[in-house]
Amino acid sequence: MSELAPTLSEEQQRVADRIEDSMEHVFVTGRAGTGKSTLLQHVAAHTTKAVAICAPTGVAALNVGGQTVHSLFQLPIGVIADQRLYRREEVRAVLRGIETLIVDEVSMVNADLMDAIDRSLREARRRQQEPFGGVQIVLFGDPYQLAPVPPREAEERAYFKDHYRSPWFFDAKVWQSAPLEAVELRTIHRQRDSAFADMLTAVRHGEVTPEIGRALNEAGARPVPAGAEVITLATTNATVARINQQGLAALPGRTQTAVAEIEGEFGASYYPAEPTLELKDGARVMFLRNDVSGDARWVNGTTGTVVGIARGKVTVETDEGETHDVEPATWERFRYQYDAVARSLTKDVVAEFTQFPLRLAWAVTIHKSQGQTYDRALVDLGPRAFAPGQTYVALSRLRTLDGLHLARGIRPSDVIVDPFVREFMSRAG
Repeated sequence: MSELAPTLSEEQQRVADRIEDSMEHVFVTGRAGTGKSTLLQHVAAHTTKAVAICAPTGVAALNVGGQTVHSLFQLPIGVIADQRLYRREEVRAVLRGIETLIVDEVSMVNADLMDAIDRSLREARRRQQEPFGGVQIVLFGDPYQLAPVPPREAEERAYFKDHYRSPWFFDAKVWQSAPLEAVELRTIHRQRDSAFADMLTAVRHGEVTPEIGRALNEAGARPVPAGAEVITLATTNATVARINQQGLAALPGRTQTAVAEIEGEFGASYYPAEPTLELKDGARVMFLRNDVSGDARWVNGTTGTVVGIARGKVTVETDEGETHDVEPATWERFRYQYDAVARSLTKDVVAEFTQFPLRLAWAVTIHKSQGQTYDRALVDLGPRAFAPGQTYVALSRLRTLDGLHLARGIRPSDVIVDPFVREFMSRAG
């Protein structure tokens, strides 16, 4: 059963109507917790247009029921530049059938890949003179939170330096002839405390005053209340793995293992959960998707404690005090096809991944906490924050300032904002 369709605010509905009632290229952005994902789900579910959805990573694509950019467009990995693109007729048919292309987490898409999307659509649709071959482009993301993966090879770095002002999607050459309308969602649904929301905005923009820094550090220095459960948000996979393994090993009893059932060519980069999940009674866990039963017993990011393990189910007591029996869930990987008879796009299931929708949750990387909401968390920036937006993403997961705990104080050097993002967003706003 599919998840319940989200209800939009007036602000979100205005943006949805703009996307539906025009062929404008629209970039939907906004601070953490403004409902970008909710809006994307609504547009995808209610549009009358032939829509294809893609994202730069396997897990992100899975979360929005689409394909990766590279899979949808059959693009090579690495810098694409002007190399000849080879694709099967069925892929070209899909590209010809698209009216609106939605790209989620677009801030991770680099300028070269955005131009390759443009060229692919022009070639497949035989409309070389029109940006994106006449397809409407709708982008979702927040450049203040996630950056494109930097090129690894020296030759690739040199190419970007010679051909682009910056590696960001908004500096792709296609935008010189295709106006991109930026729309920023401004109503924050995650934080109700306006003072905390203002602090987060300052961190997002890199405008943290000494007073704001002091307020964050004083709040974060408070000890975790006795008996309270707290998840650690850390910068590296190694730190997270160590904390989770220590937490599991410290529990008494026997470790029980659940192995995922995988059908079709799912691909490791798409795995939405651990293929081998180890649990014990007492383990801290986090849900990896919304409850699909329609009862909304939990949402993606809900945390709790395992209180029972039996064949075919895991019993979890959430931090809200509710106890639920959790059964394995199935994630479907889709591929778009073009139905020549109906003259429409269809989505076919090409692989399935079945596993308990849980992961150990004494700790999670800041990157993987993207989109989550926590009542209480310990932010561990390690020796230093090393990526633009990293500190902002970590702090903005929290509902309130009271729920913030810091492994160490935040330093000015931890608040990193890419200057190209600052300039683009100031122009876009």
